[in-house]
Amino acid sequence: MKQFIKMTFATLTGLLIFCVAVFMIAITAAGAIVAVNNTTPVLPSEGVLNIDMANITLTEQTSEPDLTQLLQQQGEIITPIGVLEAARAIDAAAIDPAIKYIFMKPDMVNGGFGQVEEFRKALEEFRKSGKAIVSYIENPTNGGYYLASVSDKIYMTSHPGGNSMFTGISSQMFFLKDILDRLGIGVQLIRHGKYKSAGEMYTRSSSSKENLEQNEELINSIWNTWADQIARSRDITPEALNGMLDRLELASSDDFLNKGLVDELVTGEELRQKLADLYITDSYKNVKMISIQDYSKVQSAMKTIKPKKKVAILYADGNIIEGDMKQQVAGNRYADMIAKIRKDTTIKALVLRVNSPGGSVLAAEKIKAELDILNESIPVIASYGNYAASGGYWISANADYIFTDATTLTGSIGVFSMIPNTQRLLEDKIGINVTSVNSNTHADMFSLMRPLDPAEEAYMQKTVEDVYTRFTSLVSEGREMPVAEVDALAQGRVWSGVQATELGLADQTGGLKDAIVYAAFSIEGVESLSDVEIVEYPKPQTTIDILLESLGMQTNILEGTPLEKVAEAFNSWNPNEGVKTYARMPYEIILK
Repeated sequence: MKQFIKMTFATLTGLLIFCVAVFMIAITAAGAIVAVNNTTPVLPSEGVLNIDMANITLTEQTSEPDLTQLLQQQGEIITPIGVLEAARAIDAAAIDPAIKYIFMKPDMVNGGFGQVEEFRKALEEFRKSGKAIVSYIENPTNGGYYLASVSDKIYMTSHPGGNSMFTGISSQMFFLKDILDRLGIGVQLIRHGKYKSAGEMYTRSSSSKENLEQNEELINSIWNTWADQIARSRDITPEALNGMLDRLELASSDDFLNKGLVDELVTGEELRQKLADLYITDSYKNVKMISIQDYSKVQSAMKTIKPKKKVAILYADGNIIEGDMKQQVAGNRYADMIAKIRKDTTIKALVLRVNSPGGSVLAAEKIKAELDILNESIPVIASYGNYAASGGYWISANADYIFTDATTLTGSIGVFSMIPNTQRLLEDKIGINVTSVNSNTHADMFSLMRPLDPAEEAYMQKTVEDVYTRFTSLVSEGREMPVAEVDALAQGRVWSGVQATELGLADQTGGLKDAIVYAAFSIEGVESLSDVEIVEYPKPQTTIDILLESLGMQTNILEGTPLEKVAEAFNSWNPNEGVKTYARMPYEIILK
């Protein structure tokens, strides 16, 4: 027996040592790959700025590539590049005599509506330099053609077989009441705001009239922004463009050419010759391509002068949750971060970059409280990305000035709580009966074992009403509107950036660059952007940081399904902490 125990212990010890060794080898290999990937590239003396949207993901902040892809080395590395860094690279290329023109392959756009809008705006600014943008399309998508339309020339493959997915934008809503009924799970939704539809998916089999109304208006507002810009670039009317899409007239390359949406159909060899001609060389082999990833790295490495005055950018990117989690907008972590910014006397202005659909009210209030204290000493300028809704609007409504992308989803000024009960699931489906023993009448109201009674539902409704009153009051104060006017715009309704600006919920349509310029020139003594240093918070996590943090975390079984975002939004809910109150928009719209 002793020998068996010794052998077992030795085996387990050897297995542990082996696992540690494998882990350390993986860490070392990842570190080596990341180090190579992060090496500042050496660029040719002149060349073409190459933007292949299949190889980059437009994000809020530049970060390291996915560790799994780095280790597997499958195909081209997809580089997450922050929209500000991408715009800066394009700005630099406009005045760099070494950059002859931009060649863009826009088919596979990875990024949100706001990020793509800001990227396209940077390309528009580039054209003012007199340099050309040339795009080449094989499989047009909505986002891909939106980007391509900014170009001086759009070429499209002459080869048959390409798939056109340029059909207009769409969103889908999912409703779970029927399946929850079959499982024996009931959900009670307590909310304020007829448009506050975040919990509808659990309590309805189809959309409410109000939710459908706001979705239709949102999609139309976003599409109208894109259609107007596309039509203006191609010298057609939005009505003509919409007619082509509605009648499905853009199935082939010939259709795009005949409708005036591309300039010429080319083979691969013909495209290479055109790029060589524009480069003013006889052969394509003389054309030096410089990827935007490499070019942006070089531009970042060249910044050596650091002025004493700083503009800080605080990225509120993700769901607003309680705690200290690094990959979301965690209340405690962000409150501490803002306090740290306040203590840095060299920081003279803050740009609060919001890309959040909202989340926990408590976490949002913690963040807002710290921002209000900071705002007593320095200007706070808000910039809205893809989303700045519910809790995202809560933390930013008191900013001195608000910039929003035209396609931002914002507003959603409303509050809800919801609580499931599993009584029927346990009793009717599984055969488990539960008897509660309570010290007080309502001690088991948060047990999830029974529905709330009318008194308990009224109790929860009061909490929701109190938070809604707080929400509308802080918006009233921040936007200098009467509470009644805020209430009329609120009710949980989501607005596009264009609508929000018209309604007074934001001050101006514009991107992150615009907000930085505004913040910089609000500082006394600043005469140009070179007078300030831009510092970013939080610092992007490294690949190793993410790997270490992910150890021990559960895999999301809904990953890749339509419910993945729902799981992310509410994964911090803990029945032992009672029912939480949320300020969160009801959905997220994904760019295709």
